[in-house]
Amino acid sequence: MIGFANLVPVPIGSIPARPLADLLPAAREVRESGRRLIALFPHLGKLLFVLADSSAGKLSASSFDLEGRNGWPSITPVLPEAHLFEREIHEQTGLVPEGHPWLKAVRRHAELEPSVPGAQGAPPHPFLRAGGEGVHEVAVGPIHAGIIEPAHFRLQCFGEEILHLEIQLGYQMRGVERLLEQGTPSRRLVVAESIAGDTAVGHALAYCSALEALCGAKVPLRAHALRGIALELERLANHLGDLGALCGDVGYLPGLSYFGRLRGDFLNLLMELSGNRFGRGLLAPGGLRRDATREIASRIQKVLEVDERDLRDSAQLTFETPSVLSRFETTGAVSREAAEELGFVGPTARACGLDRDARRDHPLGIYAFTHLPVARAEGGDVMARATVRWLEVLRSLQFVREQVAQLPAGAVRVEPGPLRPSSLAVSLVEGWRGEIAHVVITDASSQVVRHKVIDPSFHNWLAVALSVRGAQVSDFPLCNKSFNLSYAGHDL
Repeated sequence: MIGFANLVPVPIGSIPARPLADLLPAAREVRESGRRLIALFPHLGKLLFVLADSSAGKLSASSFDLEGRNGWPSITPVLPEAHLFEREIHEQTGLVPEGHPWLKAVRRHAELEPSVPGAQGAPPHPFLRAGGEGVHEVAVGPIHAGIIEPAHFRLQCFGEEILHLEIQLGYQMRGVERLLEQGTPSRRLVVAESIAGDTAVGHALAYCSALEALCGAKVPLRAHALRGIALELERLANHLGDLGALCGDVGYLPGLSYFGRLRGDFLNLLMELSGNRFGRGLLAPGGLRRDATREIASRIQKVLEVDERDLRDSAQLTFETPSVLSRFETTGAVSREAAEELGFVGPTARACGLDRDARRDHPLGIYAFTHLPVARAEGGDVMARATVRWLEVLRSLQFVREQVAQLPAGAVRVEPGPLRPSSLAVSLVEGWRGEIAHVVITDASSQVVRHKVIDPSFHNWLAVALSVRGAQVSDFPLCNKSFNLSYAGHDL
């Protein structure tokens, strides 16, 4: 196993190839050591592992030779956070993780896609079913009444109590990784910004940082600062939108209105900074496409000053309203043990008490020079997730204010050079939903041959299913919104 840091490229040949017999012992070692699984995917006849040791701020990689076999002994029974990675590999390659406890499709729906090999006569999707008198199903989606992305939720219920929720995604697969590997360089950044539309800055930063690591580009400090400002504005806009939506789900309309209006202010600041309300078009390999004028910096400071007062008033009203608290508290709880075992990330993990934040643990750019306290809560319920969002709002406000006040002078972009040949680089960014990972591998001619993307939603969708077990059917919309995971970010 080779150790390295975030954005430090390593020769692909230096990653040791271990025999397949070492796979299960290695998985047990990962779990016992407290490291986390960042990525797992096949490459050139091997299973490639990328792990994170957050306490040490280090990453590591190793590979296991498949030895020409059409499968491997599943590691999910000993390392549960691998469950979705193994299912994904099986779906994409046909390789079989032998002994996987729940080997079903991650995104593909053969019975709905005639072009998929073997689709003709394919059996219906194998939903789990509960039986017995009084047990019934509630099916939601994939087409929803609101402006929600397509997804299907199948709830097994006894009366109003939810016994089990099964989530079926994959309705908008775009082949993102293939486009990042095969598209033209000018097109790839557009694709990266579109992985999850509300995380354009986060994914663009992960994409650009990975390429900059591979080409050794020294991004100017002013560009690092403005990238951090854009990322935190994106976090502010989305967290406030979620707080407002949670208020709407429990019928507290003042919170819905106030937080929604304030969300618009931060989207407008992204528009002034980038030319797009979602931050698209701002970042580029080597830095930024446009600089922030003094007028824009002054405008950001004024908006922050006015909005912080309104935000504090709105939050105080919301979190002191008994009807809000009665719906938020104890609803949709996820245990700390489940969050750790299944590898949840971002606010989902921090609301369960886990101390994880890539801005501190694996800092890149401006985060290597400044510190944001990690916002955590206990209980893992809707209230905890709302609390983490509110704490992150306050800390992002302070961060943006400080960075705008001390913006360094200088250029905002350098011209990146050629990529290092036969190398691997990992880029970890703490997006507003959690840890974004881009793993990029080049061949001997410096061409990108593998670009693996892991959106935080990929880690966290199972948390939604766990949160509603034993809850009432009427709690499902509130629980789902309290996570607000990305359908598109999952459907790569």
